[in-house]
Amino acid sequence: MKVQGKAMRAIWLEPDGTSVGIIDQTLLPHRFTTVTLRTVEEAAHAIRAMLVRGAPLIGAAAAYGVALAMARDSSDKALDEACRLLGATRPTAVNLRWALDDMRRILQPLVPGERMPAAYARAAAICDEDVEANRAIGDHGLPLIEKALRGTEAVNILTHCNAGWLATVDWGTALAPIYRAHDAGIPLHVWVDETRPRNQGASLTAWELAQHGVPHTVIADNVGGHLMQHRRVDLCIVGTDRTTARGDVANKIGTYLKALAAHDNGVPFYVALPSPTIDWTIGDGLRDIPIEERDPSEVAEISGQLPDGSIGKVRVIPAESRAANYAFDVTPARLVTALITERGVCAASEAGLASLFPEAAKHRLAG
Repeated sequence: MKVQGKAMRAIWLEPDGTSVGIIDQTLLPHRFTTVTLRTVEEAAHAIRAMLVRGAPLIGAAAAYGVALAMARDSSDKALDEACRLLGATRPTAVNLRWALDDMRRILQPLVPGERMPAAYARAAAICDEDVEANRAIGDHGLPLIEKALRGTEAVNILTHCNAGWLATVDWGTALAPIYRAHDAGIPLHVWVDETRPRNQGASLTAWELAQHGVPHTVIADNVGGHLMQHRRVDLCIVGTDRTTARGDVANKIGTYLKALAAHDNGVPFYVALPSPTIDWTIGDGLRDIPIEERDPSEVAEISGQLPDGSIGKVRVIPAESRAANYAFDVTPARLVTALITERGVCAASEAGLASLFPEAAKHRLAG
């Protein structure tokens, strides 16, 4: 995708061949700043503090975090410690665990002297695979947008949080079909949920849609149901941080409410995801998906650009009040119209997922 007309990815290897470049997403949309990661500790901080976020990008950053660790010390102890440190950063996004397990699988059998180049090669491959998967998601999701066309009227699409290229290595998940449709000349408009408390919709999705020239409007989180009641939403497309083997999806808090509104108003509700986001080991999302609880200050305070141009925070609740900050919710499979993956579109069910990923059958639950 593009920043001020220049194509770039959300994570990259720096020219020195060892350090890793990222975009500090906490400063968007007011300031575009890149950060160089030189240690596994810096990679872990970037994930935990949400300089990088979005399930696929978290996985890619974790893979490069392991590579950074191997550049410093390629012993068994260092590999174990790197995976432990990175694995403790964010509990909900399954791509994190998937990437760390994959890196360990590749590196563990090697002698220490072989681990550093192998780690960087596999991290780069994970990034390239993510780009291709997301590109394919765009291709498979495009017909769903074309199906919603009514003459020359713009297709109105509602999305939640940020599942664009900033949440991945490139293209995005939920936004990939939107970018493909826009580039194909299909008239469309995106309703962008602000996505409290961190405002990833207002600050990230709106920013990258603007960079790509996609018409959009930022709305308060609670407006979506009203728009659906008045037939101003043709379809919803959201991402997911973890999808169970039976099609339940965990996504940014507020997604479940959008799915309920869509179901009540007959609006198709699609979830876009690359296969590493599927957790084949669990079936019941409400019971088994860990829901991250973040610092209450994210609810109590809001970040923005102050009148002097600086970026700061202001408190929006009484000093005496407590805040709770649940970062994700689970949308049951029954409310999901279909899943959009790199292999095609399927029902949000065990049978639907198995039809696209039969090789994963041995990992699925028996009951």
